[in-house]
Amino acid sequence: MKTFMEKKETVTRNWYVIDAEGLPLGRVATKAANILRGKHKVTYTPHIDCGDYVIIVNADKVKLTGNKLNDKIYYNHSGYPGGLRERTAKEMIEKYPVEMVERAVKGMIPHNRLGRSISKKLFVYAGSEHKHSAQKPISITID
Repeated sequence: MKTFMEKKETVTRNWYVIDAEGLPLGRVATKAANILRGKHKVTYTPHIDCGDYVIIVNADKVKLTGNKLNDKIYYNHSGYPGGLRERTAKEMIEKYPVEMVERAVKGMIPHNRLGRSISKKLFVYAGSEHKHSAQKPISITID
């Protein structure tokens, strides 16, 4: 018996939409990361980008459990001396909800060339509207 290996020419991709309203950030991010990598398929191959496209809507209504709104800090550095910028999760969810969800998902995919190509299939929107209705995305519920 041979192990099946997917080829990048034979990959079929679907579109999925996840409504993040009232759901914990980590649950949304893990579900999206698994779909982006293709781990939900029986034809999953670790070294091939065999995942699907993911649209996340209502990123501004995502929940954080515990005291993370005040305790969790996001860091950026400009590269210059004294260029460290710190933001709390409360600031991020008010001003930059799309970036917060993107960071959570990108932290769960590989940090290499494959991961960079996988992350291009992620689309996050703060509101409930998205521009990918022509692709007929399949709605996913998270329990």
